[in-house]
Amino acid sequence: MISTQTINKPNLNLHCGSIQNYKRNAYGISGKTENAFFRISVVQKGIFKIHLSRTEEFDEHSYAVISKPVGIDFSIIDTNGHIELKTEALTLEIKKHPFTAIFKDKAGNIISEDDHALGTSWIGEQVTTYKKLQEGERFIGLGEKTGPLDRKGSGYQNWNTDHFGYLPDSDPLYCTTPFYIGIHHGLSYGIYLDNSHKTHFNFGASNRRFSSFSADQGDMAYYFIHETNIEEIISSYTDLTGRMELPPIWSLGYQQCRYSYKPDKEVLSIAKFFREKEIPADVIVLDIHHMEQYKIFTWDGKDFPNPKQMIKKLEEMGFKVVVICDPGIKIEEGYEAYDSGKKEDVFIKYPDGEYYEGEVWPGWCHFPDFTKLTVRNWWQEKLKAYTDLGILGLWNDMNEIATWGQYLPDLMEFDYEGEKASTRKARNVYGMQMARSTYEGAKQNSPNKRVFNLTRAGFSGIQRYAAVWTGDNVADDEHMLLGVRLVNSLGLAGVAFAGYDIGGFAGDADSQLFARWISIGAFAPFFRGHSMINSRDSEPWAYGEEVEEISRNYINLRYKMMPYIYSAFYKAHEKGIPVARSLAIYHPHDAKIYSSLYENQYFFGPDIMVAPVASKVNLAKVYFPEGEWYDLFDDTYYRGNQEVIVECPIERLPVFVRASAIIPMQDKLENLSNNHNECLHLHIYGGKEKNTYEYYEDDGESFNHVNGEFYKRTIEFIPEERQLILHTKTGEFNSQYQKIQLFFHGFEGKINGKIQINQQTIPLEKQDFNFIDQISNFDPLPENERINLKVNDLPNAVFNFDNDKIEVNW
Repeated sequence: MISTQTINKPNLNLHCGSIQNYKRNAYGISGKTENAFFRISVVQKGIFKIHLSRTEEFDEHSYAVISKPVGIDFSIIDTNGHIELKTEALTLEIKKHPFTAIFKDKAGNIISEDDHALGTSWIGEQVTTYKKLQEGERFIGLGEKTGPLDRKGSGYQNWNTDHFGYLPDSDPLYCTTPFYIGIHHGLSYGIYLDNSHKTHFNFGASNRRFSSFSADQGDMAYYFIHETNIEEIISSYTDLTGRMELPPIWSLGYQQCRYSYKPDKEVLSIAKFFREKEIPADVIVLDIHHMEQYKIFTWDGKDFPNPKQMIKKLEEMGFKVVVICDPGIKIEEGYEAYDSGKKEDVFIKYPDGEYYEGEVWPGWCHFPDFTKLTVRNWWQEKLKAYTDLGILGLWNDMNEIATWGQYLPDLMEFDYEGEKASTRKARNVYGMQMARSTYEGAKQNSPNKRVFNLTRAGFSGIQRYAAVWTGDNVADDEHMLLGVRLVNSLGLAGVAFAGYDIGGFAGDADSQLFARWISIGAFAPFFRGHSMINSRDSEPWAYGEEVEEISRNYINLRYKMMPYIYSAFYKAHEKGIPVARSLAIYHPHDAKIYSSLYENQYFFGPDIMVAPVASKVNLAKVYFPEGEWYDLFDDTYYRGNQEVIVECPIERLPVFVRASAIIPMQDKLENLSNNHNECLHLHIYGGKEKNTYEYYEDDGESFNHVNGEFYKRTIEFIPEERQLILHTKTGEFNSQYQKIQLFFHGFEGKINGKIQINQQTIPLEKQDFNFIDQISNFDPLPENERINLKVNDLPNAVFNFDNDKIEVNW
């Protein structure tokens, strides 16, 4: 950028200095300090943007932020020593000498403040903002980062990196989301650093004075978010950076992948095995061996001579196909993607105009510059090789950019929407822009059809375009539990649709590890089994009869839970709330949840709590936060604020339900594209607190919901009134269900043998009920009998599921 005025000062620890002048504008103030220029914008009542630059020309381009200031009322008070900007929710006090930002809540409590002496400073091109560490302050989030739930005492950097078989403390990984949440003294806040260069976060690592965030180049531009709770902070952050589209419902089922299934006969055989063994599944994923010499947009003519016919046969069995997409275009005359790419000038260049060459699976390749509109349009045209076959599932891999040698030159030039940028600025957003190109292109090619798009690399805002998986993990317990934390942390950073390779990508899982992993994975937003070449078979039946039964149980449970899961995805689409939710979202000030014993526990949706445990563990300590809880499988009651040792043999994952929960479910089915359930199961759990649940349905495959073709109704449980209310539905879509079977859990002594439905008395039946089937007793010795997995004499009733208000009383 060319500046009209640049401040030249020595570059060693250059503080922005004191404010010299400022003026008010429509959305805040702007001005000049001794060594910088600044803009402060009131974005929303609880969001301020702080922007500092060494030049008068601010870099306002952002691939992440899509929200603009909305014109919130704010006041300005100027005294001798400071300027105060105030909304109804948040106050920013700016000390003038030197420029120092102090954020306060409406009661005047300090939420966050700059270190007075350090503030925002430059060391050469690197710019850093230093925040005073508050007493007892904790930090969570930052997306795909290893380490503990509480980031306090750790440091991280963001530089999208292909990291095969990463260690449990490796950093950086594949995806960059520079957003974190701070917690202290009953307060919480979020900070999003809007800079795509390599960035660094220090949460009191090697010091006890400050936390800090810095960028190697570019402006200091960050958003400060304060709301009354963590859920609202995440919702506000995703209001800034966007929210996910509703996914095709089939993408929420079980996906089976291997590097690689070939030839087409093996692909069809895998699908046939799922159906014969009555294990639900919706997707077969094709890795790089489906292509001719690994060249994208091609098919291997020997192993896949008729992909259209194969896809048709899979469709008839209820399977969708997802294909891998790598960005490298092989340098080969006669290869259409290469020839047209050269003709249309789509590839990344060196400063002298020569195309960059990097070596990856096909050999030496050029790489499309997805930061250019015409290149994204070119990519859309190329994607017709898949979408014309009816493929609606695409998997963006190797998009960090990954090349052999792992040393992408910094000097390459990217278009960056006409602004021109080097690798230093473009690398972290490259994967996101590839995922954007794939999503938007496939969507345009397939009118009114939802596309499933998966990516390994991304940047803040990636949730608008793709699901994220955590890359090339390893088949061991440590990685299994790390994957849970990575997905939970991605959720804290706005990425609601995330998951991991079940069973581990690298190495060989044993039977117990796979059994435990698939039971945990059933409670992940993205549910995929995947293993690499030259490893053992890793399908649910590949580990013996016992693991096959366990896998069938938990995959079946996943499909039974789909009404609950789909409603949680709707919440992510509407409000940005993740599907897998760290306990810190609801219990941020409970010190126990940050313990290494309990930091892996999380909520799946609003009311189901999962306690992941290692594969060889048969007794585990579980922490129950404030409230009341029930074991999902046998309704055992637990009071909150206590640690309990629970049984967890390999067939039983510790899963619990919050008291007063409303959990919609259905009968099992083999795939989600052909759901013939007519009865919705509504499970109500006894409790003292009122609960409100938003139930949602639509057709699961089109965008008709945007035009009102959805089915939504609020369900209220009011314990003191002994009442459940299903309010009148909204939307023009008709529910697929005609009946409700209402189950009462934990109501012993609180309900008699009948209920009233809109004044009509209906008798309650009692039945033994199980969410998962009893595992066969493969070892007949009495001491090895299987643990009980059913609820005895569960009260229930069946009634019509109409659209008008339904009142249930007991």
